[in-house]
Amino acid sequence: MYGALCSRCGDSLDAPVQAGPSSSGLCRACRMAPPPFVRAVAYGPYQDRMKAAIHALKYERLHAVARGLGGMLAVAIAKLAAEAPSEMLVVPVPLHRSKYAERGFNQARSLAFHALKALKKSHPEWRLTLASSALMRLRATESQFGLTSRQRRLNVRGAFTVSDPAAVTLKHVLIIDDILTTGATVRAAALALAQAGAASVWVATLARAGRVRDYRRAVSARFDDAEVNSGSAGTSPVATLQGASIYSSHEQSSF
Repeated sequence: MYGALCSRCGDSLDAPVQAGPSSSGLCRACRMAPPPFVRAVAYGPYQDRMKAAIHALKYERLHAVARGLGGMLAVAIAKLAAEAPSEMLVVPVPLHRSKYAERGFNQARSLAFHALKALKKSHPEWRLTLASSALMRLRATESQFGLTSRQRRLNVRGAFTVSDPAAVTLKHVLIIDDILTTGATVRAAALALAQAGAASVWVATLARAGRVRDYRRAVSARFDDAEVNSGSAGTSPVATLQGASIYSSHEQSSF
């Protein structure tokens, strides 16, 4: 059995939370400062093979791995199927134009694209529309790596704006990103969408970093199973992720 997770942001709970009408199952951060999104979900922890695969996509530009990672993201998004609206705009967290020019692509958009392709097959009744230009990054923020939670919040405060508020007004929105750590980035993005009139905002990421550590063995076992069943035991994590079977033949447990 793995540690309990916050029912709002998906982070690990440091201590059991007493049942109550407003705080049951919530981490301290979500109790003290409720985020502007309904719920955030992730496929697994940002470590080991998952971390290596994400780095391969973002920094080594190995675009072939995006399909497998997008399939995993689709599994994470599917956790929301029972409670999320039947129609949503899917908004990848944008890069600033300078970062986009440097990298040449937005990994969040690539993941969202492949996730929606997988979801069209697994959840054809769900109307999810990719809206890559709905959200804009106003300034080139400092890398969040190594920053404290407070520094992260200040770093992204006011960093996002909605390009066309009328396009999101009264719409339900699903934010997509590759990694969620403290949640500062998705909080800032969700706030911009909520202030523009979005009816509700949800979040799905491929990986969860930060304090999440209790389900490490579950995801490690999942990758091992995928390697065995795809006949690729002993291969690299990137090679394993490129196989379609890694997400088509396994159902991910709810973390």
